[in-house]
Amino acid sequence: MTRTNRLFQLMQALRNHHPPVTAALLAAETGVSERTLYRDIDALRGLGAVIDGTAGYGYALTEDPALPPMMFNDEEIEALVLGLRDVQAIADPALATAAATALTKLHARLPSAQAHRLKHAVLAVNRIFPPPKPGIDVAVLRRATWDERSVSFGYVDGKGAQTSRTIDPLGIVFLQDKHCVLGWCHLRSDSRVFRLDRMCDLVVTEHSFRPRRVPMLQAALAKIKADVAEKKSSGTTLA
Repeated sequence: MTRTNRLFQLMQALRNHHPPVTAALLAAETGVSERTLYRDIDALRGLGAVIDGTAGYGYALTEDPALPPMMFNDEEIEALVLGLRDVQAIADPALATAAATALTKLHARLPSAQAHRLKHAVLAVNRIFPPPKPGIDVAVLRRATWDERSVSFGYVDGKGAQTSRTIDPLGIVFLQDKHCVLGWCHLRSDSRVFRLDRMCDLVVTEHSFRPRRVPMLQAALAKIKADVAEKKSSGTTLA
């Protein structure tokens, strides 16, 4: 691990833990000796971080230079907390962890009164029935979507039929109560929605469909919107 990456990791550890955080704990999380940890704390202070505490007592991050000053009204804070907690409740492990990290970063940078409101937000998320567990590594699918690379996978449809599919992944969506990937299906030559819990054996191919993702995504979303409107007008239950 480079020193720069280690300093980033140390900053995040300071954000995550309730102060004061002992040097022993910080050293263990960043994989260094306590002597090196003391030098890293001094380095962060030199970069502008306001870190209270000393060796033998513990440390507290009181001002975080990594984030710009920000001000939110009460409703904006509640919206941020609700959205990020919902991501923690329904997302794949990597994204859920990212949501938790984002909350700690916000808490570290907000003024004390607003940080208290964020910590004790009125709104909460309680999903009694979580979405089905994906059959693939969603972080890998997300990266392929960002990189605009086609993916192949096994799929089981609603009737139990097994097929192999190759798609250009356009976006990951939460429809009704299930995670799905919206993509251009090479087999059907059309946009399709695939449930992540019915997918398996995901492989990222070498085929790139850049730079067509955005217009393809817009067309696919327009098609979904039209299909939903048609089902509503006909009284059909959305599956």
